[in-house]
Amino acid sequence: MDIDLTMQMLAARSAATTNSVQIAVAKKAHEMQTELLETLMQTALSAPPPGQGLKIDKLA
Repeated sequence: MDIDLTMQMLAARSAATTNSVQIAVAKKAHEMQTELLETLMQTALSAPPPGQGLKIDKLA
């Protein structure tokens, strides 16, 4: 009977650890996506380099 209780406690702790790791991975993925989005938005909103857009390329 003690073995069953020990196994249940071990399984519960293992499930809690797995859940904690999954939450940590999800948080880190969200942080990385947010950082990427911020970087892309800074690039998209910045002014074009000098000289770009002065001529129209009709061959393109």
